[in-house]
Amino acid sequence: MTSRVSDPRVTERRNPRTQQIDLAEPLGIVDLMLAEDRTVPDAVATQRERIADAIAAAESTFRGGGRLFYVGAGTSGRLGVLDASECPPTFGTDPEMVQGIIAGGVAALTRAQEGAEDDLEQPRRDLAARGVRAGDFVVGIAASGTTPYVRIALTYAREVGARTAIVACSPPPQETLDQTDIPIVAITGPEVVTGSTRLKAGTATKLILNMITTGAMIRIGKTFGNLMVDLRATNVKLADRSERIVAEVCGLTREQARALLALSNGSVKLAIVMQSLGVSAEEATTRLNDAGGVIRRVIDAPPPVVG
Repeated sequence: MTSRVSDPRVTERRNPRTQQIDLAEPLGIVDLMLAEDRTVPDAVATQRERIADAIAAAESTFRGGGRLFYVGAGTSGRLGVLDASECPPTFGTDPEMVQGIIAGGVAALTRAQEGAEDDLEQPRRDLAARGVRAGDFVVGIAASGTTPYVRIALTYAREVGARTAIVACSPPPQETLDQTDIPIVAITGPEVVTGSTRLKAGTATKLILNMITTGAMIRIGKTFGNLMVDLRATNVKLADRSERIVAEVCGLTREQARALLALSNGSVKLAIVMQSLGVSAEEATTRLNDAGGVIRRVIDAPPPVVG
């Protein structure tokens, strides 16, 4: 007789639909995984209002001069670091504005640091080293909802007056929820491979983090329509994108856009305002600052519509 040990964490349960996956041909594996992955957006959609709350919290944090911190272990921590690292090239933000903290430090990004998530003092040290304080927003990421590193990090954040949220794919214990202002719990169900939360839970987490940072950046004026206008041309690809955006919005040739960007010190947003209002870089900067950085509050014309 086989004994059955049940785990309360949804992400650790066996998936009845994939119990024979080891007998499947490659195409069968693909089909099984696709069928499971299709359920992820619906799970995320159940949390739409709380994700919106997190966007609003991040927006108010940024407008108040605070910072957003993602905190996690393993896959969850890596996803937080990934999302944070994408903000500067996409939105022209200071790297301090959105930060990822992973149990085990930088080494854990490429190699598992077993046991790092169980050190109950390390999260306090890690957050203290980043200067987490009142006015910041700390988002814990824990697929299973039970990671000790994340729970202690949220507790510390609360103690210093920071706002908190958790992104999980299995219901967190009450002691974790007690430290959380905004619980985002997208139940993605058992994984294709039992306990491998880099799969559906990881996909759901990535979707949610995408929404939090992108939504907050849109709200503080980092886009004009759906164009990224606060990027900085730090490589050839971004320089090309900057020129194309300025040319499209302002109705200029590529050469004219390049010359305008030279006058705006490479700032797409500044170049658009300068051209639209016929003002200097200094005047455009003042107008944007007075409008909280939002182009639509400075100029009347929307960006061109395509399609």
